[in-house]
Amino acid sequence: MNNIYLPHLAEIKQIIEESPDTRTFRLAFRDRDTADRFTFNAGQFAEYSAFGDGESTFCIASSPTNREFIECSFKVYGKVTQSLQRLNTGDTIGIRGPYGNWFPLKELKGRNLLFIAGGIGMAPVRCVIENVLDWRDDYGSLTIIYGARSVNDIIYKDKVKEWKSRSDVKTVITVDPGGETSSWDGEVGFVPAVVEKTKPSSENTSVIMCGPPVMIKFTMPVLEKIGFSGSDIYTTLENRMKCGLGKCGRCNIGNVYVCKDGPVFTYEQIRNLPQEF
Repeated sequence: MNNIYLPHLAEIKQIIEESPDTRTFRLAFRDRDTADRFTFNAGQFAEYSAFGDGESTFCIASSPTNREFIECSFKVYGKVTQSLQRLNTGDTIGIRGPYGNWFPLKELKGRNLLFIAGGIGMAPVRCVIENVLDWRDDYGSLTIIYGARSVNDIIYKDKVKEWKSRSDVKTVITVDPGGETSSWDGEVGFVPAVVEKTKPSSENTSVIMCGPPVMIKFTMPVLEKIGFSGSDIYTTLENRMKCGLGKCGRCNIGNVYVCKDGPVFTYEQIRNLPQEF
């Protein structure tokens, strides 16, 4: 009988220091058969093990079309992430997954897409953006609005630069008031205000959003004011998950288990959940 809690072993191939408290691991499975079998969809997550200290839940940040490696990004905030931070290139971690549902990119073909992200919430959004760019002709216009606390806190700086250089993607980057530098040429303001200022069209457009709960809470009314319906807004609730299997009960909201029924939900679904925001 297979042990559902047994992780696969993966080698850290590269460590990218994204910001003072956020890093990205580029990982490759040590077992070739596992690497060949491991597939996922944009929006799914995994459990990452720091052996001896436990597991943490992160989304998979790289595109599903990339078969050479997978990437995860994390902020250092607790025992497990502190342990992961101490690891070096060549070290081994464990990976369980993938788990959860995903953003319905097949159903969204032909639509315009608006991506909204805040802070580390760019990790799952980045996965979707890269997946969509892999199949660029299947979608309409693409708009990215990304906010960070400061210029130093912007993650995926190379990717942001790449997106800004593309003529087929509109990219708006903002930092919180006080987080700008003298050379900063982007927006200054909180994400909800920048969304309202940008005024993206809601016509034939779906929203894919992830970020701190407070950002989501105050961005949702702005999107509704612009004309988006709750069924056209997708976001994630992955910060509530622990075991990934619906066993520990930590992520349940009413009769919904975020790890099994999510982590991707429409705003219409979220409004029917008890006291989530």
